[in-house]
Formats: sequence, C-alpha cells, structure tokens
Amino acid sequence: MSAAKKEYKRITIKSLMEMKANNEKIAMLTSYDYTMAKIVDNSGIDIILVGDSASNVMAGHETTLPITLDQMIYHASSVIRAIDHCLVVVDLPFGTYQGNSRKALDSSVRIMKESGAHAVKLEGGGEIKESVLRILSAGIPVMGHLGLTPQSIYKFGTYTVRAKQEAEAAKLKEDALLLQELGCFAIVIEKVPAKLAEEVAKSLHIPIIGIGAGGGVDGQVLVTHDMLGMTHEFNPRFLRRYANLFDDMNTAFKQYITDVKSADFPNKKEQY
Repeated sequence: MSAAKKEYKRITIKSLMEMKANNEKIAMLTSYDYTMAKIVDNSGIDIILVGDSASNVMAGHETTLPITLDQMIYHASSVIRAIDHCLVVVDLPFGTYQGNSRKALDSSVRIMKESGAHAVKLEGGGEIKESVLRILSAGIPVMGHLGLTPQSIYKFGTYTVRAKQEAEAAKLKEDALLLQELGCFAIVIEKVPAKLAEEVAKSLHIPIIGIGAGGGVDGQVLVTHDMLGMTHEFNPRFLRRYANLFDDMNTAFKQYITDVKSADFPNKKEQY
C-alpha cells in the first residue's frame, strides 16, 4: 500500500526518488501543446512526457519515426510555457541519438536550451550506452525506455508484448541495471509481462514507470488523448479510458452546426 502522499510545490528528480523510497506511485501523462499541458499540470500530475507519440496523435503518422527534432522542440516549448508544478521530460526523436553520441548530446542540448525542458528520454539499453553517458556528462538528466520501443517498430515488426522469452527478459533486466548504473534517473518499461516489470522495479533504486507493464512498478504513464477517449481506434488491454471526449466533442460540434444553420446562434445576448 502506498504511503501518505507528500505535497510537492515543484516536482524534481529528487522528488521522484523520494516517491520511490516512500512507495508513492508516480503519475505521468503526455502533452504536446500549451492548452492541454496547462490542464494536465493543474491536475497535480507528477510528470508530463512530451512524447514522440505526437507523431501519431498530433500529425497522424502511422509511427513515431517521422517527427523531427525541430518539431519536438516546438511541442516541448509549448508545454513548458504552461507548467507550474510537474517535471517535463522530452523524447529524443528517431535518428537524433542512435549510433552517434555527439549527435545525441547536440540534440539534447538543443532540447534543453530551446524548450526549457527538464530532462530527455531515450529508447534502448546497451546499444545507446555511449549516447547516455555523453548526455549525462553535460548535466542533462536522462530517462530510459525499455521493452517495446516504438522507434524500433520496423525491427520488431509488431507492437506485441516484449520480453516474454527468457533471453529477451534477461537482456531487459541487464539493460535496466546498466541504465541505472550509467546514471539514468528513471526508466519507462513498455508492454512487458507484469511479473518481469515488477522484478525490475524491486531490484533497482530508480523509479520504473510502466505502460502495459502491470501494477508492480513505481508509476504509470498513458497517452492523454487515449485515456480521455479523444482517440477511439486504439484499444490495447492496458488502456483505461477516464472519459469519452470523442463522443462528447462530436455531440457538441453537431449541436453547434445545428444552432448556426438554424440561426439560433448567436442570440441577442451573444452579440454586441
């Protein structure tokens, strides 16, 4: 059972470590623009992830691969201007850190300087070791991401559950320990068996934040548009919808159209 929640005026990496130590779960959601981020931050969320999922949610791409560094900086800058409370983590997009640690540092520095973000997130384990080390050497906090890594979708060929086999599970545990030892402050683990994710969370001292990884980890992350029901085609087992805004918004739009076409809107009180 979680301990009593401590009130934090601002969430920092130190706050997240304290939450882990006190068995307080960490809540994380995505945002890509000022208006949504303002609402999410006001709710008391711990972390906002400016995810490369903006490629899907905001731009309609099939994968996260097309989004650029400039676009991620734009989204992150919009979010940062809305924030009073939470920690903001920004995804390094595909092609800005893999296989080139110098490029990884340059990409991270641009995100931090031009957006004002608080940390960056990278997908992968041992294969991105040099990039993680170089980014950390500049004093930039790094969050890891293991399990299903969407930027590698064409390698995997599917969005199915990862690390069900012993060899892949062992590599995930090794990579998680490595990321902690390198200096990452937290790791997202996506779409892996709950038992494995819980084992990793219990074995490390940094927070493990799950998405489709069961309840035995230190926190959860969802895409805000998914949990609000703004998207309706995406229905994985791990997604709980807390609202049905697709239907609510559609109803509102249809009523607006009806009111305009019938000359009901605007009425005399709604004009100058």
